[in-house]
Amino acid sequence: MHYEIEISENARAQLKALPRPLRQRIGYRLTLMQEDLAGDVKKLHDKEYRLRVGSYRVLFRLNANIVEVYAVKDRKDAYA
Repeated sequence: MHYEIEISENARAQLKALPRPLRQRIGYRLTLMQEDLAGDVKKLHDKEYRLRVGSYRVLFRLNANIVEVYAVKDRKDAYA
């Protein structure tokens, strides 16, 4: 199944604050995730998931075939 990715303004701001190589790595992993949620994806709650990219976590909600990214945080801050 192919998923469409939507990134919130808050998540975009968090991405822009990261170093360029890390942003590129996260972007690449999001692209891979578009096909069948490939990658290190784990279900957290009802419709909430996370994608692990090194020590960073991309937090998102799954709505039918739309991945709604709402946060990109370091592991130590992601679940607080």
